[in-house]
Amino acid sequence: MELRTHNEIKISDDKNLLRVEFVHALLKGAYWCKGIPLETFRAAVNGSLCFGAYIGNVQVAFARVVTDGATFAWLCDVIVDPNYRGRGISKALMKYIMSHSRMKGFRRICLATKDAHTLYEQFNFKITATPEYWMEIKDNDIYLNSKP
Repeated sequence: MELRTHNEIKISDDKNLLRVEFVHALLKGAYWCKGIPLETFRAAVNGSLCFGAYIGNVQVAFARVVTDGATFAWLCDVIVDPNYRGRGISKALMKYIMSHSRMKGFRRICLATKDAHTLYEQFNFKITATPEYWMEIKDNDIYLNSKP
């Protein structure tokens, strides 16, 4: 487990520190996973490298990385509590993630964002030069349209 502090922000990859229900409450309103069921989110956390940012004992941000651990990583679910935005938390979180020992040596690290390009560009992310190589099956409303 790694832990780093940045000013008043403590950032850790310790899943035991995560406030899963709190993060779920933030994410279920996010455009990329509206309505995600708590159990689905728990499964995602269990299968991912996860990061939390904390001020004191209060979790203020979250991110996770889906990876094979050797060649590929997908950064996703990066979110900061709206009450704590504008304090440099997302930048500190990204700095921690990108310097994390388990984030080294990947051939490709990708992410998708609608509105945070300037944040990720600071960490060498670029719009893909080969969009014609990428294909996807995408349903941002899957959780809203599925029956319980």
